[in-house]
Amino acid sequence: MERPEIWLSFAPELHLFVASRRRAAPTAVRTDGASTLGHLVESLGVPLTEVGSLLADGRPVGDAHIPGHGERIAVHGVTRPQPSAAPLRFLLDVHLGTLARRLRLLGIDAAYENPDIGDAALAARSAAERRVMLSRDRGLLHRRELWAGAYVYSHRPDEQLRDVLSRFAPPLAPWSRCTTCNGTLRSVAKTSVRDQLRDGTERSYDAFAQCTACGQAYWRGAHHASLDAIVADAVREFGGGRTPGAGPDGADRTAAAT
Repeated sequence: MERPEIWLSFAPELHLFVASRRRAAPTAVRTDGASTLGHLVESLGVPLTEVGSLLADGRPVGDAHIPGHGERIAVHGVTRPQPSAAPLRFLLDVHLGTLARRLRLLGIDAAYENPDIGDAALAARSAAERRVMLSRDRGLLHRRELWAGAYVYSHRPDEQLRDVLSRFAPPLAPWSRCTTCNGTLRSVAKTSVRDQLRDGTERSYDAFAQCTACGQAYWRGAHHASLDAIVADAVREFGGGRTPGAGPDGADRTAAAT
């Protein structure tokens, strides 16, 4: 008995995941008649984290749909901003350290694993803590254990940050989170962080913050201009504001996000 044949087309933003011969829409695909549409799409290289809607002969279907012979399937990318029912928290793999620091600079909860703990452990943490897994590893994003995930499309930190902010539209609270450990910052007196200051720093600055988790001190240091530019660009394009009571507008030597 001949296997069912369907016709598949992928949205342009998904073309990087599929073979070049699949990029000219539509193309024929033979199925086994039992596999779900989600399984079929993933088998062709597209992580379901990147799929927005699926249409079968023009009608919306879910990834559990079993396509029938002759159906014309359209696979669309995610909408931007992508709706989320829960407050957004992120988890980044070992290759996205700069992005993690920049997200934290903007007050976004961004956990980061370095050294690498492996795909299975990352997926398990995503599920346990209900974090969106951010990665450029397509294999990791195929893992069923993930609570949610997203492919980071660029290798350039500036473009990575814009990609995440445009896709998820998280609320921004610049200067409120530790770029080293992801903890929250609180304003403190100079005397409480004096043991972390050099003589020149102690004489030159009066406003300080400290991480409530790791104890790292922050002030308007040498990196302030470059960090302030990152924050200003993000707030101008994506909105947001400073959290009341957050630490000083700057960062010390360990907080560089660039």
